[in-house]
Amino acid sequence: MQTNNVRKAVIPAAGFGTRLFPATKVVKKELFPIIDRDGRAKPVIMAIVEEAVSAGIEEVGIVVQKSDRKHFEELFKSPPKPELFDKLSPENQAYSQYLQDLGQRITFVIQEEQEGYGHAVFCAKEWVNDQPFLLLLGDHVYASDHETSCASQVLNVYNQVQQSVVSLTVMPGNIIHKAGCVTGIWEESESRLRVTELYEKPTLEYARAHLHMEGMAADQFLAVFGMYVLKPKIFDYLEEQINHNIREKGEFQLTSCLDKLRQEEGITGYLVKGKYFDTGMPQFYRQTIIDFPN
Repeated sequence: MQTNNVRKAVIPAAGFGTRLFPATKVVKKELFPIIDRDGRAKPVIMAIVEEAVSAGIEEVGIVVQKSDRKHFEELFKSPPKPELFDKLSPENQAYSQYLQDLGQRITFVIQEEQEGYGHAVFCAKEWVNDQPFLLLLGDHVYASDHETSCASQVLNVYNQVQQSVVSLTVMPGNIIHKAGCVTGIWEESESRLRVTELYEKPTLEYARAHLHMEGMAADQFLAVFGMYVLKPKIFDYLEEQINHNIREKGEFQLTSCLDKLRQEEGITGYLVKGKYFDTGMPQFYRQTIIDFPN
């Protein structure tokens, strides 16, 4: 486990999961199962927490709805009833204890009203307590192509540059409208760049005109990989947005605040050596079940 300057991670998990309806009427999308390389069925949120902890994160704040807190506590804080625990294999009994140990690192942060991704991040302001933090999407899981985990790679870049970092992947133009997109100037062998623009879910036409990176193939763009390391200044921009009721498509978003942070402090983009797997839409979740973590 590495030592780094970032101790805390935030995982927003308070959304309804409209794209996975009707399953999300009864199961939170963050609790949907995936199968890891050891053949163990685990909830998506657990794989995300493990990603953070493997990179040296000491504390994890999960942003949840008040009514959903009990479901997450059941996973991380409550052992099975004795009569059920006794039915587990010795291996799974030990794994149950591992879950409780993992749960000791976890704090639940309540989002009273679901007002968008930026609002969910802002809810963690007091818990983060003026520190840089790792931000992970609640519906992405990761597999590294490198000797270090994806989160470790991003944290390593932060430790080198000491400014906010957005992780990136290459995405084809036909689905760029589903993701945040970044452009900038390469600084290190086409793996690290100085970000000059962040744009949420651009049209292909806009991406072609404004977001294409020099040296990349036509209709290939840099999209957000699903994790960030952010300096606490981001909360000032989120608070300003919320206090002045500045919404995008009816909600408080993160990307416009990231662009303000870029202008004020600079943001580094990093092309991760690895893959992300989206579990937030049916077609992608189905593919994740097939491909993760192979």
